[in-house]
Amino acid sequence: MAKVSLKNMAGEQVGDLDLKAEVFGVELNIPLMHQAVVAEEANMRQGTADTKSRAEVSGGGAKPYRQKGTGRARQGSTRAPHYYHGGVTFGPTPRSYDKALPKKMRRGALRSALSAKVADESVIVVDEIKLDSISTKKMAALLKGLEATGKALVVLDGVTEEILKSSRNIPRLLIRVAPAVSVRDILNADKIVMTRGAVAKLEEVFA
Repeated sequence: MAKVSLKNMAGEQVGDLDLKAEVFGVELNIPLMHQAVVAEEANMRQGTADTKSRAEVSGGGAKPYRQKGTGRARQGSTRAPHYYHGGVTFGPTPRSYDKALPKKMRRGALRSALSAKVADESVIVVDEIKLDSISTKKMAALLKGLEATGKALVVLDGVTEEILKSSRNIPRLLIRVAPAVSVRDILNADKIVMTRGAVAKLEEVFA
């Protein structure tokens, strides 16, 4: 069972918290984490890139010049791919990039990612995070007090309007509500700040 320091919003240690080894102390599986991140990023793609083939570009209905007698190669249309304003050969067309990943693999990858961050001592557990008003300054000061510098991921057990609006102007800060957190979010963060309630939710779902 892994153990981390439990802090308050001022960054002071108020105790220790035992983390379930089934979620935060599993053996690392790098290929599985890679597969999960590839699937997540593929599923984020819109797949709307499109080009027109020679059948779709306008014009080109008339034969540009007669078939024989000019000394040039025979041509049937000025919209062939080798012509300026011609269609595109084998260009992209709208498609789905979705990759399916079994639930068991997704959960295993997330456990592995959380365990890697705990092993790196990149996880900070806070008793609670509350703001009484919308203030970017207060949110930035809170993160600074917790030493959550660089790319920070904050995982909450419940989000308020004050926290959301206070966070949106802070660069490289990501807010998530447990258990809706992805492997990509976890691995991309330099520091992960979790509330005690968020840890409990993650353990309840993924243990």
